[in-house]
Amino acid sequence: MTASKALSQNLTPTQQRNRRWIVLSLLPTVAIFLLLSAFSVFNLIGLSLFKVSWQDGKAIYEFVGLSNYDHLFNKEEIYWAGVRNTLIFAVTVVTFQMLLGFTMALAVMRAGSVGRSLLTGVFLLPIVIPPIVIGTMWRLILGREFGLFNQILGFFGAGPVDWLGNPDIALGTIMFVDIWHWTPFVFLLMLAGLETLDQEVLEAARIDVRSFWQEMRHVVIPMMLPTIVITMVFRIILSFKVFDEVYLLTSGGPGTATEVVNFSIYRVFFTEDRVGDGAAMSLVTLIAVAMMIVLANLAIKIARRSGDKLEDTL
Repeated sequence: MTASKALSQNLTPTQQRNRRWIVLSLLPTVAIFLLLSAFSVFNLIGLSLFKVSWQDGKAIYEFVGLSNYDHLFNKEEIYWAGVRNTLIFAVTVVTFQMLLGFTMALAVMRAGSVGRSLLTGVFLLPIVIPPIVIGTMWRLILGREFGLFNQILGFFGAGPVDWLGNPDIALGTIMFVDIWHWTPFVFLLMLAGLETLDQEVLEAARIDVRSFWQEMRHVVIPMMLPTIVITMVFRIILSFKVFDEVYLLTSGGPGTATEVVNFSIYRVFFTEDRVGDGAAMSLVTLIAVAMMIVLANLAIKIARRSGDKLEDTL
């Protein structure tokens, strides 16, 4: 007997009716979601097998089989430069965001009531600013001739730095902006996780530890592991979707220094008008992200089991 069947038998008739009603009420939404998702995926698969050209305002479809995939894996250097940059970007920004967000959440938890309200408001400010405003603001701050950063450097006698035009530092600059923008998201989830920890378990554990660092290492972090893993998964997935900062600040340049996967797909689809190639890129990216989500779900389950075992031990 499966766990779901055993649970169903333990429910009262009223609870079973409520459960059926919940399932039936969700079915239309789930069906619409699956229909739209399936249509989009099958449309991508179909487009990836054709070369699409335009004549007299009409789309002309020429079946090319797997030629678009052959071109993608053997000749599309810009896309793979975007993949490399996206991986570097994701690992770097998520690492810094997790460290900073957790540290900020700890600081707010240990602050007084007034300090907590003030710090929370300040820390959350970047995430409420619209992306177009962020792009405009940081272009002004990072401008070579009149940017605020270079004005400050000039005050100390240093020469101007081309933050967005130097291929050696352009990607790092985009990372800095993304860390500033999305660390509040991590902070918010970490703060919520810290506030839900069992205070009695923490008080009991503090008796056995001698320092703040031991408390963090042996008690708080293990209990926070499910929240940490879920937050990390969210940020990794969102970091692979980065587009706004690149589009608004550098447009993938200089060269391919800040090219990322989403901008490569956008460029191929809408700038170069290569619909078949763009569909192939999108499908390969979709499969990669789907695999990441599957692995992430496994990691979340393992983290939850570890957290439950620790609480049982304590």
